Amino acid sequence: MRMIDRQIEQFLTNCQIKQLSKKTMKAYSQALLLMADYLQGQYKITDAEQVRAIHISDYIGYLQERGKYTVTTESKSVQPNYPDRRSDYRRALSKTTINNYIRDMRVFFNFLVDFDYIDRNPMQKIKQLRNDRRTIDFITDSQFESLMRNMDISKYHEYRDKVIMELLLDSGMRVGECLAIQMQDIDLLKNSITLPWENTKGKKTRMVFFSDEMRKSLKLWIRHKDIFMESEYLFPSTHKRKLSIGCLETNIKRYGERAGVPDVTPKVFRNNFAKRFLMNGGDIFTLSKLLGHSSVEVTQAAYLDLTDDDLRQQYQRFSPIANMRAGM
Repeated sequence: MRMIDRQIEQFLTNCQIKQLSKKTMKAYSQALLLMADYLQGQYKITDAEQVRAIHISDYIGYLQERGKYTVTTESKSVQPNYPDRRSDYRRALSKTTINNYIRDMRVFFNFLVDFDYIDRNPMQKIKQLRNDRRTIDFITDSQFESLMRNMDISKYHEYRDKVIMELLLDSGMRVGECLAIQMQDIDLLKNSITLPWENTKGKKTRMVFFSDEMRKSLKLWIRHKDIFMESEYLFPSTHKRKLSIGCLETNIKRYGERAGVPDVTPKVFRNNFAKRFLMNGGDIFTLSKLLGHSSVEVTQAAYLDLTDDDLRQQYQRFSPIANMRAGM
């Protein structure tokens, strides 16, 4: 085994001790093993101590040139992605994807320096790629109403998914957090849901809230669910287990196509919660807490992309002269 493989194992063990999610650890593992294979193939580097900034810079350049899945299919360290089954095989990697790799490498090398595995950090001079942010997808009131209208609530799974979409939009929680909710986590008297630390991305227990209208929907759903099955989950699958994210994503895509609302995903509802919260006068600090972000800066980077129309609407609500005259 290469020394760098052992170092990656030590890093992943540390991530496990910190109780990072399996999804995060899988992303780290893939990004670092791809980097290690490239460094060995190009420079015969087998130890992180040998890595310099120029090597990382060359690797980033290589990532910009190669197509998607071309390395994973050749590398023995990474599970194959079956490129013949993918429509995007050899398509250029996005800047966002490459920046994710840069972030993962930075976390890895910071760990190695902190734990005295290496003396110098090759990531110190490496910058993220300049990336024009894509405006978040916004679903209008009429689109959401169309989506809800086209749900067949006589079917258990469609009724369940309808309430899930309503709750995602009303609370702003992540889809994984929503699907992990158990009956003991919800408080219908206080219109709140406790998200246990083991189910949150930041591994911190937090509370999210819902409206009185949402409470009515939840009470009706719980009554309906309890008739059909006994389950500890608020939104169980038809097999009484926790509903998977992939299953819900597939369902929502189908509902969107049916209602004429293309490209709708669970993430769209969280995005819309954030934007609507700001447009309705909510402050960025409170929004950051509700979303479970590690800092206000993370929230600003993700959601402060209001359009000219958004700014116009906000201005009309808070115009000093208009408000002064309204009070006269």
